[in-house]
Amino acid sequence: MELPKDRLKQVRAAAGYESPTDAANAFPRDINKNTLISHENGNRPISRKAAEKYGELFGAKAGWILFGDGPGEDTGTALSDVTLSRVGMTVGRVAGVVEAGAFREVDEFDQSEPIEIMLPRDEKFPNARQLVFDCAGDSMNDLRPRPIFPGDRLVCLAYEDIGHIELRSGMVVIVQRSRDGGHFREWSVKQIEVFPDRAEFHPRSTNPKHKPIIVEHDDEADEGVTVEVIALVRRVMNDLPGF
Repeated sequence: MELPKDRLKQVRAAAGYESPTDAANAFPRDINKNTLISHENGNRPISRKAAEKYGELFGAKAGWILFGDGPGEDTGTALSDVTLSRVGMTVGRVAGVVEAGAFREVDEFDQSEPIEIMLPRDEKFPNARQLVFDCAGDSMNDLRPRPIFPGDRLVCLAYEDIGHIELRSGMVVIVQRSRDGGHFREWSVKQIEVFPDRAEFHPRSTNPKHKPIIVEHDDEADEGVTVEVIALVRRVMNDLPGF
């Protein structure tokens, strides 16, 4: 079966570049040789943004590189939402790392480009944005029925896009805690327990150092720390090593 990596090799060769090195030398500002090699070897998935960039440089359709959609020649490189919808795919943005107890400084002027990956559309919420978080630490290594381990990738729905869904006990969510006027932020994954007067966000861990976050239903920040649910975890992914 022909894969995206195979079609990428084809469009690169058809554009007149015998090797990834030749292509990288021709477009030093646009192509990283090692990244292109990884894409062509299949060691790294080709994101929507990368496919569009390769399509622009090599004169091919991004949709053809990713899905074999239509002819290889360029008739407009942008991968349209219509194309993605037809093949049951959507774009997910890799938002960052979730790690309990790790407050990181929020850089409002961070100019790094977001990483995008292709994901199946969520059957229940097809129009909600999908956010992807990489898990670090052991705060959910005892979750049942499926633990979440360091290195797992969590596919989530942006909660503001499904805010009409009431949070219920047992849901697994991404919690954001902010402090120092929002200059520092912690993202962590927790399982929620809802009570009439409070919500409790529990780690499910074999490590006793991890403690629950308890939020009283008074909308008051606790000692300058604000807590909010930013995403609902829907799937857990983990690429096996050796590929």
